[in-house]
Order: sequence, then C-alpha cells, then structure tokens
Amino acid sequence: MALFYAAFFVFAGIQLPYLPVWLKVRGLDESEIGILLAVPMVIRIAAVPLAARLIDRHFILKSALTVAAALGAAGYAVMGTASGFPALVAIYAAISIVNAPLLPLADSYALRGLNARGVAYGTVRLWGSVAFILANMMGGVVLAAFGAADVIWALAASMAATAAVTLLLPRVPDGAVEASKSDAVGGLWRSGLFVSTVIGASLIQASHAVMYGFGSLQWAAKGLGGAAIGLLWAIGVVAEILLFAISRRVIARIGAVNMILLGGGGAVLRWSVMAFDAPVALLPALQCLHALSFGATHLGAMYVLARLSDRNDGATAQGDFSAIQGVTSALAMGISGVLVARFDSYAYLAMSLAAAAGFVIVSAGRRAWREADRA
Repeated sequence: MALFYAAFFVFAGIQLPYLPVWLKVRGLDESEIGILLAVPMVIRIAAVPLAARLIDRHFILKSALTVAAALGAAGYAVMGTASGFPALVAIYAAISIVNAPLLPLADSYALRGLNARGVAYGTVRLWGSVAFILANMMGGVVLAAFGAADVIWALAASMAATAAVTLLLPRVPDGAVEASKSDAVGGLWRSGLFVSTVIGASLIQASHAVMYGFGSLQWAAKGLGGAAIGLLWAIGVVAEILLFAISRRVIARIGAVNMILLGGGGAVLRWSVMAFDAPVALLPALQCLHALSFGATHLGAMYVLARLSDRNDGATAQGDFSAIQGVTSALAMGISGVLVARFDSYAYLAMSLAAAAGFVIVSAGRRAWREADRA
C-alpha cells in the first residue's frame, strides 16, 4: 500500500502543477484550460458514489483498483496523441470517470487491510505525501530541461506504475473470506455520526480554498520569490508527513473524532491569523498548521469511516465522503475568488467560519460516537 500511495501521488504531484502547462503547449487558452480542469470536479460528484456502490455490490475491490488505474494510464496515452479543445475535453472526461473513484477505493482497501494487521494508516499514507513533494520538485527540474511536451507521457507512466503496484496486493485486503454481496449496502446516511463526520470534515477541508487558490499570489505580493514560496508549501507537506508518522499514538490517545476537532481548531486558528495579513516571519509557523487543518482532519475522518462501515460498504463510505468534499470544495473555490477580489486577505475569515462550522457539526456527533463505543 505504501508503494501504491507513492506511485499514485507521483502522478498527482506531476498532474496538479504541470498539466495546465502541457495544455497551454497544446494550444488551449486560459478559459479552455479552466473548463477542462473543472471537468473532474463535476464528474467526481456523481461518478464516485455510483462507482463505489457498484463495486461494493458486485466487484472485488482489488480488481477495481487495477482496472481503474490501467484505464487511466491508457486514457492519458490517448490524450497525448489528441489535439483540439473538444477532443481533449472528451478524453479527459473519460479519464476522470475511471480515475475519480481511485483514491477513495484505495483508502477503503487500505484501511480494511491495515486495521486487520494492526498497522497504522498514517504511517503508510505518508509515503504518498513524500512522493507528492518529490514529484513537485523533480517535475520542475524535468520541465526546465526537456519542456512541457512530455508531461502527458509522465502522467501515463506514473498511472501505469500505479496499476502495476495493485497486482502485488492481496485479493481481499483483510485476508478473510470475501463477504457476500448484497443488493443494498448499509444505511450509512441513517447514522448521525456518519453525516456529521462527512459534512463537518468536508467543510474543514473546503476551508483551504483561499490558500490553495490564491496563497502563492498573496505571498508573491509580499515580495517573496519562487524559491521562498515553494519552501513554504514544502513546510506544510513536511508537517503533514510528521503527523502521519506519529498518527497511531496520537489517535490512540485522543480518539478519531477528537482528531477531526483538532483539525478544525487548527484551521480556525490558521485562517484567522492569515486574515489579518500575517507578517512573513509568521508564515512558516502557520504553514506547520497544515498538519492539523488537513492532516488531522483527514486521518480522523478515515478512522471514523472505517469504524462505521462494514465489509460490504467500505467503498461506499469513502465514495460518499469524496463526493461531499467535491461539492464543498468546488463551492468554496468559486466563492473564494470573489472574496479575494473584494476583500483580499480578509477572505480567510470566511474560511475560518467554514472550519468553525465543520468543528461544530463534528462536535454534535461525539455523543453518537460515545454511545456506539459503549454499545
């Protein structure tokens, strides 16, 4: 699973910053690039829950991972030979349909297998974050040396490597006899704790919208150069990795729900300080709070969903969480552009309110969690 996360996040570390550069080389203008990049966000909302339910009912999770990654690799290879906006959009939409469920399915598979073996999810997932930051850095070096034309082939190769790694995984993650497939998965949405976790954690994650969309631009306006901005982003990822490394002990000590609340509290603090044009000297410390605002929220949500789902609806739980995150993040990103244009750094106050709302919603589920533990 560590190899899987590393391979997948090498892909993500190249795709996120460098696919727009490749699209520009292929002749797309800024508006066309924006439309194309929005395609996965729209598809994710519908495709991930549907795919997760189909897989929970009819398919072996490992086979689904292999097929999704292999089709994604083939899709990027086809995209590398295409030209023109309509063709590229159509191919990217097809890629998004098969790739959107990949990470939620992998998390479901990993949590089930790692929990059965007594291995902490965070200590395995951290290799994805390590690979992401290395791919970010090495991608820039390769881009400077060879240009953007070969970016698409790097995406196809890294997705093919992801598919190859799935072949090393056991057929059933927990080693047990495969559970029978029912016509209906468990009633997750009838659980107050599931609802509060999915919505609350999604709001906390969506509160990163201003940072993700405009953080680099705001730092550049403070006079920071590209190297300093890159270092600030790296500090956040390193802090996240360190938390993942000790996550087993932290979650054992404070609990999974409290981990999400810790993330929400960290997000409120981070965005509240950022709102008042934090001085450059404070930025490294604020970036360290990424370990809480993203890392603690993600880890806590993963463990809660693993506890709530059974062997027949683990993918569904992850898929629904991914879809709700897609909705909240897309809305937050759309609103953040308007807020930044009008209020500049004060836009972070809206992000702080979103994180606070998530904190309150998750807090409301703590009683249900405690009652479930007692039962």
